[in-house]
Parts: sequence; C-alpha cells; structure tokens
Amino acid sequence: MADTQTLIAQAYSAFNDRNVDGALALMTENVNWPKASEGGMVVGKEEIRAYWTRQWKEFNPHVEPIAVIDREDGKTDVRVHQLVKSLGGDVLSDSEVWHVYTFANGLIERMELKETETSSGTAPSAAFVKR
Repeated sequence: MADTQTLIAQAYSAFNDRNVDGALALMTENVNWPKASEGGMVVGKEEIRAYWTRQWKEFNPHVEPIAVIDREDGKTDVRVHQLVKSLGGDVLSDSEVWHVYTFANGLIERMELKETETSSGTAPSAAFVKR
C-alpha cells in the first residue's frame, strides 16, 4: 500500500471528485468517520457512503491537504483547507481545519476532527452551521 502522504492525497482527491468508491477503497471495512455536517460518527463504508451522499445534496465541500504530519503515536495529523459552498455557489465557510487519521494494514481505519476550544466531536462542525 502507498505511503501515508500518498494515501491521504488519494483520499482527498477522490472525495473532491465525488468518487465515493475510490475513497472507500482506501478504508478498512469498519472505518470510523466523523459526520462533520451533522455531528457524531458513522461506522463502516456503507454508512460513510450514505452520509456523503446526504451531505453532497446540501453542500459542496472541497478539502485540500496543506500539511501531513506523521506522529510518533502512529496517528497522522492533516491540516486541511476546507471550502464549503452552498449548491448555488455561495461560500458558507472558508477555513483551515485539522483531521487526525489512524491506519490499519495500510488503510484508513479512523478519521477524527481535531478538537479546538470551540468544537465538540458530537456537534456539527462550525463550517456547516450556516445553512
């Protein structure tokens, strides 16, 4: 399997291209994924597919990795430029966020939103609040 930086680049590219199958191919079967626009988590590829499908019917998110930092604890921090637009093209959010990845057998096992002073893992990300 590809190195971490290549895997991350492929995952974000597939997401931005709305290539669900390409993105899911980079993940374990029981992958854990945050529902940034809804709050909470989903588990498994089919739950991610359903979540992304719902999300793309409401928003047009685009995420570009800016920095990929492999940590000593086996996790990888990714600083991301996140641009969220309405389906009509209005900018809802233009910000930088942090994603934290855990890998198993060369695949993405878990992605988390890095907590900030104003964020909570159970509530929607601030980028999606202005509907």
